[in-house]
Amino acid sequence: MLYSRTIGTGPDLVLLHGWGFNSELFNDLVDRYKNQYRITMIDLPGHGRSDNVSGGLDEWCDEIIKNLPDNPILLGWSLGGLFAIKIATKIAISKLILVASTPNFVQTNDWPYGIDENNFRQFSDALEFNLSKGLKRFVSLQTQDKTQLKTLNQSIDKFPASTKALNQGLEILLTTDLVDEFNQLKIPIKVILGNHDTLVPYRISNWYDKAKINTQALNTGHLPFLHKDFTL
Repeated sequence: MLYSRTIGTGPDLVLLHGWGFNSELFNDLVDRYKNQYRITMIDLPGHGRSDNVSGGLDEWCDEIIKNLPDNPILLGWSLGGLFAIKIATKIAISKLILVASTPNFVQTNDWPYGIDENNFRQFSDALEFNLSKGLKRFVSLQTQDKTQLKTLNQSIDKFPASTKALNQGLEILLTTDLVDEFNQLKIPIKVILGNHDTLVPYRISNWYDKAKINTQALNTGHLPFLHKDFTL
């Protein structure tokens, strides 16, 4: 069973977080928008307060879908973006918002917009060696707001991800290619990128632009929604 929490009034907006974190990451964003949207936050399988779920991308998506309201706006950050894209191929959603995300995270001969797989594995190995310390260092590079950092660090310590979920999530990040599925979507899509992001290279904006996707770039790294200029 997955943990979810709903707050606010307005059109349904669902937030899906990334690898190793939990839905508390979105608390500032929720406070900003709870008077405009009815917001549902979900801890991914094995993350935060959610139980582990066997399987991979499809199985995780099927569990997430059980917690979704009808026809929501679906926002996916980082790994959460892969689930958001896949879910959009399975059920009706009103809009897809990808934040620092991509249909394929890993660079290949046919996909120059990802990052090198070896570099990705080194990054994840360093995080897994001491997850709490690694995630805290990661967020410290994304924001200088001491209040934000304190809140994020507390949530990292309080709601850690399981080892099983971390391994599953990493496998999903490394092996998932949803480019074709993404290109077939017929719903409104918005993409928000950080022009200093090292995990989702900013050059993917060229691909999104060619696909005529509404794309916004902020002067930030991999956590654009912490930036003061972030808007839905």
